[in-house]
Amino acid sequence: MALVQESSADESTKSETHERLRPRRSWRAKFRVAFRGIKLGIRGHSSFFVHFFFSALVLAAGFILHCELMEWCVLLGCITLVITTELFNSALETLFRGLDVSTKKRVWPALDIAAGAVLFASIAAAVLGLLVLLPHMAALFN
Repeated sequence: MALVQESSADESTKSETHERLRPRRSWRAKFRVAFRGIKLGIRGHSSFFVHFFFSALVLAAGFILHCELMEWCVLLGCITLVITTELFNSALETLFRGLDVSTKKRVWPALDIAAGAVLFASIAAAVLGLLVLLPHMAALFN
């Protein structure tokens, strides 16, 4: 038991030493890295075109139909959810490409799960978007 406690203490000491040796990044550097990550996530993934296209349609419909504040919150929250899940999916795909063949065979279900998360978020966003926008569109035709 003492050996386990000592090894975990050694690990925490190593972690603390590593943290002290690594220089802290400025907020500007952190944002630069984050924006580069968004650019890398979007570039080369054709599914982002579809998400951005539908996002533009939803935003245009929201403006045309004069959505209220809470409706905008729902619409923008849905758009953010879908794009965020797509970015996580892209990150997993990027990691997957760097694996050796034997590891890829074991972890490929993770890609399917991530794709399922994007699909689930997209369906939920479509349903919520319709719930917000359909009453406005119905009012136009009455």
